Amino acid sequence: MMAMSVVSSESIEVDTSVRLWTVEEYYHMAEVGILGPDERVELIAGEIYQKMSPQGTPHYTTITRTERMLRQGLGTRVLLRIQAPVHLNDYSEPEPDIAVVYPDPMDYIEHHPYPDDILLLIEVADKTLKRDCQLKAKEYASAGIKDYWVLDVNNRQLYLFREPGQEGYSSQVILSENEEVSPLEFPELKFVVRDLLAPMISQ
Repeated sequence: MMAMSVVSSESIEVDTSVRLWTVEEYYHMAEVGILGPDERVELIAGEIYQKMSPQGTPHYTTITRTERMLRQGLGTRVLLRIQAPVHLNDYSEPEPDIAVVYPDPMDYIEHHPYPDDILLLIEVADKTLKRDCQLKAKEYASAGIKDYWVLDVNNRQLYLFREPGQEGYSSQVILSENEEVSPLEFPELKFVVRDLLAPMISQ
């Protein structure tokens, strides 16, 4: 069922001379106006990154279609968070395009979802493929996220990352748009990759 193409993964060197920011300091920057309320940023491994802006229609359409299929398949068994923060550790609070998390009776009013709350993370990439497959993949793996998908809207394929460890994911597979994928925690659900992606527009 799965194509056994391996995702290339360059090691990411940490520059110890760089001043890393904590999540607490990151929020304080927003409170005092260093980060504006409309700035699209996220904290990854102690560094602040600009998010893609503006979003192209294929990017957002892919988010919409994937969210719809997950919602139809999983219903109230999970909570879907769209472009909302997840708290990986004191230095990383990224905002994945889709986070599938355990329901919380308080809807995470006291904290954003921790790694133990997360069942699946999905990023949709057009201009951010390298960051999503390298930097974010390493952070998600070191946090113990067991199931991480990157939907590549330009090449119409899905990068599937599993078996996390401190150095990254030991299982990295690329699926074509005609192949099926199932969430690790919900193997009974089967999605064809092309149904998650924005449709191709006929020329």
